Order: sequence, then structure tokens, then C-alpha cells
Amino acid sequence: MTNPARTWADLAAPLTVDELVIAGDRLLGRPGALATPTEMYDAVADASGQRGRRNLAQALTLVRAGSSSPRETRARLTLVRAGLPEPELNAPIPVRGRTLHGDLAYRPWRVLLEYEGDQHRTDPWQWAHDLERYNDLAEAGWLVIRASKKLSDIGLATRTRRALISRGWEP
Repeated sequence: MTNPARTWADLAAPLTVDELVIAGDRLLGRPGALATPTEMYDAVADASGQRGRRNLAQALTLVRAGSSSPRETRARLTLVRAGLPEPELNAPIPVRGRTLHGDLAYRPWRVLLEYEGDQHRTDPWQWAHDLERYNDLAEAGWLVIRASKKLSDIGLATRTRRALISRGWEP
């Protein structure tokens, strides 16, 4: 049996860099970390000579703690590759005496990208909760971009770029 970081490293040959980043983000991510950054660095070091090690090493530089889903990780990679600043993952945002968490936040510009799975549309409780949350964020001055799996990478990057520029970001 191997630990999660070693298992991640063992998957280097069949997986792409992005798939390794998604898996690595999960190891460090939410709801609870399955590995530490040190364990992941050690796993990459131990993979010397292993097929796929180059992809593994590249993926390690892109792995971030805080992602809650593969779609959030894909969105982050898309935004960064489009030349946008790296967003904060699942950022705590104090609003009206409580703390909300935003999927991908650009705190300096108060721009927030929220990934909506189908349950956000089909679950009445989730729908009502989201509406209240988005209204609270808007009242606090946040511009929220709502994204689904149907939004293309180019569309996501373009919308986010426009939102950041409208809030004072300079490319």
C-alpha cells in the first residue's frame, strides 16, 4: 500500500499535466487534505527516472491548496494560462456579519467566479441559498461571474478579463 502522495506520483505516466494538477489539488484541497506539500515534493523526488516524471514535476508547480472541485482547478488553470492573475481559491469573504466562501476570488478587484453545478439549478434549497448569497455579495460590492460546464475556456477567460478590467486591473 502507498500513501496518497506516492499514489499520485505513480499515476504520472498515464495522466496529463492537467489531470495531475486536478488530482494534486484534491490531495491538498477541500474538504480535507490527504497529503502535505512536503509529501508531494518527496514523492516527485522519489520518482526520479520514472516515466511521466517531467509531467509530475510540472504539475507540482501548478498544484494549489483550496480547490473544492476539478472544475475549479480547470478554471484556475484556464485563467492563469490566459494571462490573468491567479485567483484565491475558496476565499473567505466577510459579508453582513457572516463569512461566505467564493470559488475563485480576485479580492483586490472584488471579482468572484462561481462554478455552478446542475444541483445549483435543480435543488430548491440550493437555488434559494445561492440567490441570497449572490445578493449579499452584490450589496458588498462584489461582481460575481457565474459559470457552468457549458461556458468555454475562452468565454470564461474573456468574461473574467472584462470584469477585472472594469474593476481597475491593468493587464
